[in-house]
Amino acid sequence: MSANSFGTLFRVTTWGESHGPALGAVVDGVPPRLALDEAFIQGFLDKRKPGTSRFVTQRRESDTVEILSGVFEGQTTGTSLSLMIRNEDQRSKDYSEIAAKFRPGHADYTYWAKYGIRDYRGGGRSSARETAARVAAGAVARRVLGDGVTIRGAVVQIGPHKIDRAKWDWSACGENPFWCPDRDMAAKWEEFLDATRKAGSSAGAVIEVVADGVPAGWGAPIYGKLDSDLAAAMMGINAVKGVEIGDGFAAAELSGEANADEMRAGNAGPTFLSNHAGGILGGISTGQPVVVRFAVKPTSSILSPRRTIDIDGNETEIVTKGRHDPCVGIRAVPVGEAMMACVLADHKLRHRAQCG
Repeated sequence: MSANSFGTLFRVTTWGESHGPALGAVVDGVPPRLALDEAFIQGFLDKRKPGTSRFVTQRRESDTVEILSGVFEGQTTGTSLSLMIRNEDQRSKDYSEIAAKFRPGHADYTYWAKYGIRDYRGGGRSSARETAARVAAGAVARRVLGDGVTIRGAVVQIGPHKIDRAKWDWSACGENPFWCPDRDMAAKWEEFLDATRKAGSSAGAVIEVVADGVPAGWGAPIYGKLDSDLAAAMMGINAVKGVEIGDGFAAAELSGEANADEMRAGNAGPTFLSNHAGGILGGISTGQPVVVRFAVKPTSSILSPRRTIDIDGNETEIVTKGRHDPCVGIRAVPVGEAMMACVLADHKLRHRAQCG
């Protein structure tokens, strides 16, 4: 299988399956002498791991990371960094009944059509379990970025219920299981997802990731745009079906006057009066916060019978059993943060390589 790597100078290759013995990442391009240990990476993995509330899958995984290479005496060496996370709570028997059936909304059919074989145990490589490796790589990317760049994510919509942006409070994200910056909406989501979960169904979500402290100048014109790389990175996350930068699709409703991010002179460079562009113009960062949103579809594994076909082309029905997220978008927040970190780290190194 090809296309397991992303990035140019900061390059990440992930490996492993949902129900295999382990999964992990190999990270190339990490500068030497950066402070790094397993405890630092673990802090980010703990945000993504399953079983943290009744609103996510109850699969029990510690997601304990092991650094196999690239670190010596608490510092990166400049060589390939290898990270491994062992799978501990696989229940492959949960999937035995669907070995010959294609789950609607999953990658079962497309993997079969392309490769002629598929790992039906949790979806194999197409499982969201693979994103644990990305989160580990994203922790390394944060070391490359340094303390000057802050990356934070939040869920801004679950199902049809959107937050009130006037009530946005970053500190609220750590107070509820949804990474919700609106305390009032978090309470409504709890009721909504409880009902969704009890019905055996699922809901989609929209996640917003913001990077503060990104200097002007990262990115490149035309084929190396910062926003195009960010869009590709977010779209590469499991179950993501839409990405926007800044105002995104809402910008189409604005006039030219309203959409223009006007500038005034400031003591430390230009001051922008708005940020409709999401901190990127012409593919290059402006020095404003970089803002990305992505939409995650409802979890395809649901208890309601769905019509499908089997590998022989026979029409049948399927019920997906097992331990699944009623809203997989909740655990996508640290994954989106990690992908933002990886892309920014790559562009920081690419900018330094060209411009010094």
